[in-house]
Amino acid sequence: MENRDDLIVNDSYATQSNHSEEEGKAIRKKIWQVTLLLSVLTTIEIIMGIYLSSRSASFWPVVKWSFIVMTVVKAFYIVWEFMHLGHEKKSLRRYIIIPYVFFIVYMIFLIIQEGFSVGEYT
Repeated sequence: MENRDDLIVNDSYATQSNHSEEEGKAIRKKIWQVTLLLSVLTTIEIIMGIYLSSRSASFWPVVKWSFIVMTVVKAFYIVWEFMHLGHEKKSLRRYIIIPYVFFIVYMIFLIIQEGFSVGEYT
C-alpha cells in the first residue's frame, strides 16, 4: 500500500488540539454564552409573535420592526462568533460587514416598498 498524504488514518484534528484545559474551558464557556444569547433572542421573538400578534393593529409595525432588528442582530452575532469574523483584522471585518449592511438595508427597503405597493393595488 502506498503512502498517501491526503488520508489521515490515526492522526486526526481532534487529537492535535494544542490548547490547555483552561483555554478549553474558556472556549466552552464562550459557546454556551453565544448559545444562550441566541436562544434568549429567539424566545423573545416567539413570545412577541404569539402574544402581540393579537393586539391592536397600531402596535403591529413595532413588532415587525423589532423582528427585523433581532433577526439582523442574531445573523451578525452568528457571523461574528461562529464564523470567527470577530477574530479577524479590523480591515477585513470592514470589507465583509460594510457591503452586507448596505445590502440588508436595501433589501429591507425593497420589502417595505413592495408591501406598501401591494396594499395600494388590492
